[in-house]
Amino acid sequence: MTDATMVDTGLGDADDDDFDEIVPDVVDLPADRYIDRELSWLAFNQRVLELAEDPNVPLLERTNFMGIFASNLDEFFMVRVAGLKRRIMTGLAVPTNIGTPPAKVLESISAEAHALQERHAAVWHDDLRPALAAEGIEMVSWHDLSGEEQAELYEYFQVRVFPVLMPLAVDPAHPFPYISGLSLNLAVRIRNARTGRQEFARVKVPAMLPRVVPVPGPEDGPTRLLPLEDLIAENLTDLFPGMDVLQHHAFRLTRNEDMVVEEDETENLIQALEQELRRRRFGPPIRLEIAEDMDDVTLDLLLDELDISEQEVYRLRGPLDLRALFGLGSIDRPDLKFVKHVPVTALELRPKDVDSKHAKADVFAAIRSGDVLVHHPYESFATSVQAFLEQAARDPQVLAIKQTLYRTSGDSPIVKALIEAAQNGKQVLALVEVKARFDEANNIEWARQLEKAGVHVVYGLVGLKTHCKLALVIREERGELRHYSHVGTGNYNPKTSRIYEDFGLFTADPAVGLDLTRLFNELSGYAIEKKFKRLLVAPLHLRKGLVKLIDREVKHARAGKHARVQIKVNSLVDEQVIDALYRASQAGVQVDVWVRGICSLRVDLPGVSENIRVRSVLGRYLEHSRVFAFHNDGSPEVYIGSADMMHRNLDRRIEALVSVKEERHVQELLALFDLAMDDGSSTWHLGEGGTWTRRHRDDDGQPLPDTQDVTMTRVASRRRSRTPR
Repeated sequence: MTDATMVDTGLGDADDDDFDEIVPDVVDLPADRYIDRELSWLAFNQRVLELAEDPNVPLLERTNFMGIFASNLDEFFMVRVAGLKRRIMTGLAVPTNIGTPPAKVLESISAEAHALQERHAAVWHDDLRPALAAEGIEMVSWHDLSGEEQAELYEYFQVRVFPVLMPLAVDPAHPFPYISGLSLNLAVRIRNARTGRQEFARVKVPAMLPRVVPVPGPEDGPTRLLPLEDLIAENLTDLFPGMDVLQHHAFRLTRNEDMVVEEDETENLIQALEQELRRRRFGPPIRLEIAEDMDDVTLDLLLDELDISEQEVYRLRGPLDLRALFGLGSIDRPDLKFVKHVPVTALELRPKDVDSKHAKADVFAAIRSGDVLVHHPYESFATSVQAFLEQAARDPQVLAIKQTLYRTSGDSPIVKALIEAAQNGKQVLALVEVKARFDEANNIEWARQLEKAGVHVVYGLVGLKTHCKLALVIREERGELRHYSHVGTGNYNPKTSRIYEDFGLFTADPAVGLDLTRLFNELSGYAIEKKFKRLLVAPLHLRKGLVKLIDREVKHARAGKHARVQIKVNSLVDEQVIDALYRASQAGVQVDVWVRGICSLRVDLPGVSENIRVRSVLGRYLEHSRVFAFHNDGSPEVYIGSADMMHRNLDRRIEALVSVKEERHVQELLALFDLAMDDGSSTWHLGEGGTWTRRHRDDDGQPLPDTQDVTMTRVASRRRSRTPR
């Protein structure tokens, strides 16, 4: 079941002959066998909030999780809630489970979102704010300040804030102003001192200014911070001279910021995207957050002018927009943060001359010796992926570089390496996905920089996003061409590589090199290839390939052989994959699912899901890798790659999984599953009714080992002890 028509691009996968044809027994599965994806997403964000509530998490890390929760929820409303409302209005919404109307789901989302936002605000006021104050980090109000401090901050207001403020009146000559999405605003009620007439005005809190203002004080004193909106509110008389300021209340609007581009009806994708980006700013309102003290007169005016319902109003204790708490991470208090972790260099990629401070590894020589599997951020992105591309850019024997780019940054060393390679006369192809949500404008900008430098830039296939993480280097060696390939689970982004958990496989296997060559030809030209040796590629056959591998485990189980399926993804929503896992469970296959975010699979279905376990891991790093393991009666097959089990990934994106061949790498990945599924590890467990329970203490109340901390220790130890090849 999908809400989009699959686009036939000719993209192929592993040959069907590589799998036995398995026709599983027909089994009855209940109609209500899926958890609603939006409610499951809210359950995920609740897990993030639970980390903010945990007193055992370092204090400034807890404030960071508060900011992550707020940012996540913003995107949820801008995209998921907005999309659901649009589909309900157009009649296109499909119930997740038979008998649950989409409008009812929207009501459930609203109720749960209200409860979570109120809980989020309570964590700040009742727990984190007092705890920070006890550590000398105080979020103060204007009335907490001395007269001298107020005078100094007033001077700051006059010099740095007042000149950029734009008070907008609402009267017959001034229509109600446009309220941009996610902007923080003050609704101000004023009275003309001469006529006694009451008026309304809106003051936008400038987003380009620091959200919190340091209160002047001694260097060895506490860190005291005043929200910018409080500073503005206390000096409104400067904005409205001759007026009496009666009331002021903070509010914040969320708009529909999803984008729809009819790619097959446009001649220039970039121009169409830029036009849609301009339109995004004016999407319809979908959520109104207001300060808890807002009076009914002001609220009624906002409801009427913004055309928004009371169900979409969230009345909260201020401050609104707790993304501001991200800023506290810059405070120099290492005692209130996670112990710093420095990524290690994979042993295979370490320089041979260990005595030289400036020695660099020969990445190509390392890959020729055998496949290299790197695990970020435990292992360094800079000394693996970045070093691979930088060496390729400068190596005179390298003839061509081909790479996909989904999310990166304009100042990225990856982009610089591609530009340098082009300037050095190499053939360079960059397949840039300009439709990466909320990165569209940035991607368009640095894609143009690449084009100006002589890089061949293409934008993928009409109707599909290119989400796969692929890099291919063609090098001439002794008169022959050799392929050096990288297939990853994460973006080629040095910044996120420090906080996102991902895998990457380097290989000189000619089969992978040929697979990538054919795939890049499809993405940049018109070639039609159906067969790949070590890749599974969406949208045509990745789902089918995985389902066949699951069904093969069913066959083994029925024959009394060892059978097990283990899947690690960000999200599990696709009904066909879920039903295949249910069939496997019914046949006696042990099914382990490790999911970070959404999980529509249920574990509480009698006769269906008894053999399924679902775990979730959240912590200092964002679990981002996708791993698929099939035990195959003792001869396990393992794949890593870019694809989540969602309709958009399997039907509307170019995704690629690569099989991991070396035994030590297979065992490394299987050991990671064993750790996450171990009841002795700190994880969340999915249970009855789609409820997640955090299990982070043993029966004696002692903390269970953190999965990411254990992995960090294992990787560092393994890399120290492994004998070089």
